[in-house]
Amino acid sequence: MQSGEAKEEVRSRLAIEDIVGEYVPLKRAGRSWKGISPFTQERTPSFFVSPEKQIWHDFSSNKGGDVFSFVMEVEGLDFRAALELLARKAGVDLSLYQSSGSRDFAKKKQRLLALNDQAATYYQRTLIGDKNAIEYVSKKRGLTKQIVLDFRIGYASSDGNSFMNYALSKGYSKDELQSAGLLGSRGNDMFRSRMMVPLSDGQGQIIGFTARIVVDNPKAPKYLNTPQTLLYDKGRHVFGLYQAKEAIRSNDYAVIVEGNLDVISSHQVDVRQVVATAGTAMTEHHLKALSRLTHNIRLCFDGDKAGIAATERAIPIAESVGVELSVITLPADFKDPDEVVQHDSKLWQSVIESPQPAIEWVIDQYQERYDLTTASGKRELSTQALQLIRGLKDPVEQEHYLDRVSEVTGASREALLGKIRRQAESDVPKKHKPMQVEVSNDHDPEVHQDYLLGLACIDPSIHDSLRHLVPEAATGSVRRRLLGYILANRGQSLDGSLPEELHEIETYVKIVTFKAETRYGSVDKNDRLTEAVHLVQRVQKEQRKVIKQKLDVSLKDAESSGDDERANEIRQQLNHLIKEMKRA
Repeated sequence: MQSGEAKEEVRSRLAIEDIVGEYVPLKRAGRSWKGISPFTQERTPSFFVSPEKQIWHDFSSNKGGDVFSFVMEVEGLDFRAALELLARKAGVDLSLYQSSGSRDFAKKKQRLLALNDQAATYYQRTLIGDKNAIEYVSKKRGLTKQIVLDFRIGYASSDGNSFMNYALSKGYSKDELQSAGLLGSRGNDMFRSRMMVPLSDGQGQIIGFTARIVVDNPKAPKYLNTPQTLLYDKGRHVFGLYQAKEAIRSNDYAVIVEGNLDVISSHQVDVRQVVATAGTAMTEHHLKALSRLTHNIRLCFDGDKAGIAATERAIPIAESVGVELSVITLPADFKDPDEVVQHDSKLWQSVIESPQPAIEWVIDQYQERYDLTTASGKRELSTQALQLIRGLKDPVEQEHYLDRVSEVTGASREALLGKIRRQAESDVPKKHKPMQVEVSNDHDPEVHQDYLLGLACIDPSIHDSLRHLVPEAATGSVRRRLLGYILANRGQSLDGSLPEELHEIETYVKIVTFKAETRYGSVDKNDRLTEAVHLVQRVQKEQRKVIKQKLDVSLKDAESSGDDERANEIRQQLNHLIKEMKRA
């Protein structure tokens, strides 16, 4: 079995906070989740899960790792058994990863990714060579050359076999074309006479396409998307995430719109924190992908019945994921963000900067939907609103919206609370799975080394304070490996992608980075440097003690064997070391 490939596929399909949350009650803490350690007798939560880094760490016991190590700990399993357990949860067939010719899953996946990339390039070239397509893209859709390049927009010609023949000439098979969703049911090109918009994963790899018909035809769907494939899962895909993620991080909010072209139009006017879940209802996977970048999610759905229903469905999902959900309302004269952008880009920016909390928005929509002069109208509004309110975890927030419903319906808070209690009677509290762990009060005496290494990972300006250390000053092969890399690359940041030399200890690097961000994230550079110097001195002090113990043993051996020359040499080393220890 290709366990590495299987491991990464399982990891990509699971949210670590969901798996850990089955065993440990977790609450949102900024970008992370926290709970009471299952490994110690602590009373204050110091057990953290980071969805962004896909790791967990227990500050009280200094244990940590990825989702696999957690399951191994709590279930008492070896890696293979933990992988099988999590694969079942993720719906991954591990037999696909057995290393045997046609069943080499990873190879097949890479072939399909390469095929999609070839398709995108082919469609781009076709666009350049077709005047009508260029006119549609540039004139009718108003897309600039730069945005066409950024999103790799192309065109599929009306010839139903042109791409298939091209792909076959490049060595791809019809089976591969079918597996990528590029062939239709009749065995020819899936996409014809359509503007092609590639769908990318979070790393920019093309996993499918959405295609907009160029000449509207009542007999043909306006949009045609890649079907479910090995690469593309519409319930997980967030359109535009690759292009938007930096803007989402820097603005600390994401706007979710309904259409892919709404996203593209917004990016064209440099409003890039916009994505879409086009072609499907919003899912937990969509919000979790975004929650790794921000906790502030703004919906821009239609204000019609379908839009209200979509927002209602999104509210409990957002609450379970732990994100703040708000709603953007378009000016009355516009049907979608694309129209707003085309009319006035500044108006679009203004609109997205004035969101309304989701429940408040829904209550406002209910007021327009129901006749509140009647008892039945008040009943319907309160029933719908209270279903949402009782799902809120924060009692202050609950109280705020109870007051709002009371104000709208004229019902007393006591009556509304009674209705909430009746609605909640059928609720069953979540049970957490039992864990097979030994509770310990032991602490890792070398945890300060992790803080020093983590601080060096997030702040290269402190690297000079490490210049007198050697890799052997750290305890254990993993710490020594990271320290050795930092010493060999002083001044270089580890904020970006991990260098190849550290891939084997990636989880450890993520853990020490997370620990350092938690402890030193809000500390200024001068204080960080002071802390680094202090930690280095502590590491050096411990290293000298270890060296002294070894020299003491060597001296006894030399004296007992009568090797006076060796004994004198060791005594000189000891004297020099003792002087250093006194000066430190």
